[in-house]
Amino acid sequence: MELAKLARIFPGLILAACSSAAIPPPPQVIELPKSVGSGRGVDLPTDASDVLNELKENRVDFVARYYRTTESRWPALSASEARRLSALGLKIVAVWESRSRYPTHFFYLSGYSDAMAAYWQARAVGQPAGSAIYFAVDFNAQALAPVDEYFRGIAAGFAAASGGNPDYTIGVYGSGAVCDAVKRAGLAQYSWLSNSIAWTDSIGYEDWNIRQGGRLPELSFNHDSDEAKEEYGAFRLADPRVATANNAGGPSNPIAPRSSQDEQSLATAAIPQR
Repeated sequence: MELAKLARIFPGLILAACSSAAIPPPPQVIELPKSVGSGRGVDLPTDASDVLNELKENRVDFVARYYRTTESRWPALSASEARRLSALGLKIVAVWESRSRYPTHFFYLSGYSDAMAAYWQARAVGQPAGSAIYFAVDFNAQALAPVDEYFRGIAAGFAAASGGNPDYTIGVYGSGAVCDAVKRAGLAQYSWLSNSIAWTDSIGYEDWNIRQGGRLPELSFNHDSDEAKEEYGAFRLADPRVATANNAGGPSNPIAPRSSQDEQSLATAAIPQR
């Protein structure tokens, strides 16, 4: 009887074993790479007011625009342009660019002068305290000591313009080598990696806040694309009268205008020595 029962059960055990062996293992869970970008943007040399519809339709998060000297052939960011961009919900990244392609421009006193000029342009636009102004090093710098001196001059200029308590944080635009050196020295809080990947140490540099790319084919105007991650010093004008930094839920920081006497005294103050 026992043998007869086993004879009936044994084929079923064999079939069960075969069928269980044929069941594939559960699929391996592969985590998709996370996007490092928290914003998609563009930088352009001309007034963005002329291309607002394209910016809105193509889901751009931020626009980088320039502060410049009065001698520049390109228009600087204006208060009206900043208001139009802000009204669309776009963030603004401010960058100073003047003689940035010339190695001879980079020394302490020119950094001080550039910082003062950028500061007053930012104030005229209504850029809020706590946001950043990037300063461009638009060449493949091999000697980093002059760049270091230039950014020390920027820090001194910001301190002088705002009475010892700088309103704006400092960002650097340039090669991987430049961004790394300036940021490691504590002379900039933010770095913007140039799209010139042949520049020194640009390939593999990961400590960027903004990374520049090529042109977006869906946009008709002259621009470069940009990707931002984490917090990158952008701002938005909350309304025509009050500007707020686009930091993590920070309070509004209205900027009280200085008197013309204050501006004149700062503009004519002697540049301090290090």
